[in-house]
Amino acid sequence: MSRQIRDLEDELGVQLFERTGKSLTLTDAGRLFLKEARAVLERTDEAIANLRVFAQAGETELHVGYTPALRAQIVSPALHAFQQAEPNVHVKLHDWSYQKIAAGLSDGRLQLAFTIRPSKHGAFYYFRFKELLRHQVRLAVAPSHPLARRRSVSLADAAREPFIGLTREDFPDYHAYLFAVFASLKNKPRVIEEHDSITSVISAIEAGTGVGVLVDVLAHSFGSRVKLVRLTPEPKPFSFGIAARKGRLSPATEKFWRCAKDYF
Repeated sequence: MSRQIRDLEDELGVQLFERTGKSLTLTDAGRLFLKEARAVLERTDEAIANLRVFAQAGETELHVGYTPALRAQIVSPALHAFQQAEPNVHVKLHDWSYQKIAAGLSDGRLQLAFTIRPSKHGAFYYFRFKELLRHQVRLAVAPSHPLARRRSVSLADAAREPFIGLTREDFPDYHAYLFAVFASLKNKPRVIEEHDSITSVISAIEAGTGVGVLVDVLAHSFGSRVKLVRLTPEPKPFSFGIAARKGRLSPATEKFWRCAKDYF
């Protein structure tokens, strides 16, 4: 690193850093060069993005990611609205994990994705996002569980139960949300099992292994297999929507975005 800095300074003919002991600070010339270098890199990113949009102008296929909970409530009606408007563009859906969807949007494998609202430091924070729906969070328990007979359960009572959750690696925002829900309690929930899909979480809850927090939109997918009980105080609703890379979108991608927004 030191050699590369010296070579760069020799090539430019100016000193970029002040050296004090083992520390380095930018000189005025260094700060100016840094500003100019960043501008060049940003322009390069913009040029690449514009080139991709140009290449996709006549696109006949879109790749859209989604999380399973959103298939019936958001994905299907939005897809139907787009197909009515653009029958010649084929949409390929990808049922991927939260993290894989973020990576897919970043590297261009996906043009759009249906997901939960990004957290402040989450994987989707630097993407364009439009809220489409909000759903309440409930405590999910087995039908035979003692809490299933209650009309509501306090956060303190819920926290005493063993929890089933989604894997931390694939769904970090789920754990951030879980922590936020129970942030006011001294004793936090103990997650005893983690699964890589909602289906597996529901199966474990149904078997009586533990309880979990789920959005009420999932009720249609598991019927009477688990019971959803209201939490008090009621947690902040989950926000679901559509995400894309920031900046200019291709015509077909922009059309899908507008169809989803207009429908909801």
